[in-house]
Amino acid sequence: MSCAEKTWIEPSASEEFPAMRPLVELAFFTEDVPALVTFYEELLGGSPAHQSEQMALFQLDGLHILIHHREPQDSEYETGAEGPPNEDHFAIGVKALDSAWDGSSLKNRPAAIAPATYPWGRSAYLRDPDGRLVEIQES
Repeated sequence: MSCAEKTWIEPSASEEFPAMRPLVELAFFTEDVPALVTFYEELLGGSPAHQSEQMALFQLDGLHILIHHREPQDSEYETGAEGPPNEDHFAIGVKALDSAWDGSSLKNRPAAIAPATYPWGRSAYLRDPDGRLVEIQES
């Protein structure tokens, strides 16, 4: 069956789906903040809610798109230095970060950064099996 032949199957009213944790942030790191801001202004049809020379924040119905200036990578990160790495990632929101982290086997994954308080709030970081950075953010 080709992709064109596949049909979307709507769930029946009797099926229940567990509530999934919301996607709350997309973070993009760049050496050219103004160029990336211009691209997303055109794509999204609006200006950032906050902007400086080093960053911009777009707010879309509970989802933040953050554009950060890329700083030199901290070579100590992989062994657990403080602070998250400067690389593109997404964030999943949880209500109680410490409880979610303590109750999860994900905290045992390589390159995990335990919950910590940052200027933007409390977050923890880990890597998926393909090495992509994932943030778990208290929201």
